[in-house]
Amino acid sequence: MDLTGKVIILTGVSKGIGRATAEALLARGAVVAGWGRTAPDDLQHERFQFFECDVRSEVAVKEAYTNTARELGEEIHALINNAGLGIAGPVDGFSSDDWHLMFDTNVHGMFYCTKAVLPQMRKQQIGHIVNLSSIAGTTGIEKMAGYCATKFAVRGFSQSLFKEVRNDGIKVTCLYPGSVQTNFFDDIPGTDANEHMMQPEDIAATIVYALETPFNFHIVDIEMRPLQPKK
Repeated sequence: MDLTGKVIILTGVSKGIGRATAEALLARGAVVAGWGRTAPDDLQHERFQFFECDVRSEVAVKEAYTNTARELGEEIHALINNAGLGIAGPVDGFSSDDWHLMFDTNVHGMFYCTKAVLPQMRKQQIGHIVNLSSIAGTTGIEKMAGYCATKFAVRGFSQSLFKEVRNDGIKVTCLYPGSVQTNFFDDIPGTDANEHMMQPEDIAATIVYALETPFNFHIVDIEMRPLQPKK
């Protein structure tokens, strides 16, 4: 799909992968509706518009979608479900509130946003939904059971969804990045972000690549890993 002039909703736009993806999409000519709790610093562009939205609230998602359609037009060509967070800890000492926070953001938020855009995409008979899972969505990680559980859920949702909507011309792609040098690791004990990890721009470029594939096929799953991880 040629991204020029296409309206793309991007959640979790304020920093990290979301911010890098917004810049990559703008560079390809897209119109970006950035959804998030806080606006990205210093991102000023005629084709970027920020809409305050906490994806944990279905009411907030519906409002952001209504505002996006009003401001940018009814046609929504892609949704990138990027908003997410990870909290580490052993299962028997883990906060139930933190468990719910991760599911509310990583899983329920993805569902609310997807549910919001699908009727219009079905009407258009074209669209693309990109979901950000993780390597943690393919294998268990010690003291990351809650995060892994959410990312396994993203994987199952994505693989089911693509079979459900493919005949309506809607593509679904799920990404499984390994370690990326972002603030994600600020709250993960024992791991520090470093230059040997992938960069947010690497993930952004891959998302753009998936979006620009010809109409007759789509990439279902993409696993990404650093080439030379820190020993």
